[in-house]
Amino acid sequence: MAAATHQYGDLATQLLTDSRRSTATDTLLKYNDVLVRSIIREQRQLESLLQTAISSHPDEATPNPLLPTILLYQTAINRNKRCLLAYHAHRIDRLKDLYWSVGGALPLLLSMPSVGPSHTGALSPHEVDFLRSYNASILALRTESFSSASSLSQKDAGVLTEDVDLMAPIIKPPKDLHVLVRVVRDCGVVHTEQGAIDFRRGHRFLVRRADVEHLIVQGFLEEI
Repeated sequence: MAAATHQYGDLATQLLTDSRRSTATDTLLKYNDVLVRSIIREQRQLESLLQTAISSHPDEATPNPLLPTILLYQTAINRNKRCLLAYHAHRIDRLKDLYWSVGGALPLLLSMPSVGPSHTGALSPHEVDFLRSYNASILALRTESFSSASSLSQKDAGVLTEDVDLMAPIIKPPKDLHVLVRVVRDCGVVHTEQGAIDFRRGHRFLVRRADVEHLIVQGFLEEI
């Protein structure tokens, strides 16, 4: 039986195929740690072969007969780098989209079975660290730049205008101040303009949109 052949760049092509599948199915596939590590090992092998080919002809006065081989190794190295960067950039973009789709609720995002780092989660430890860092940056921006307290003197800090909600969705601007919602998942007692409301699954409420917008975004409430 003939041995299976392997060409440089085949592994990187498989990695891009993962990204295409993720885009086509609108999901975030599990981080392919095995394939990424295999490509990194291939990179080290290629770099070693490249250095050997270069050092085998130290005479710079004459053309190196291994120039075609050197060009092949360098092309394969560059292509692997581009594929690795494209794969990780694609996943970062998907993570940002998921973060905003749940209204910046990081604990909720990490608890999702298809995303969380435990069990069948899709994320690598580095991606979880990225999300936590990204969330911290967004919260800092929200506090320092979009909070009314940041633009007032200490004397006037007690009289605040309403803050800009950085997490609010802007795809469909609301037409009414109040909204009729149905509870999809129990979320406990929430303090609203009308007082404390116990949002239990299956119940319906007419509430001020600003009080429950974050619960709608996070999937606890459904707008009727």
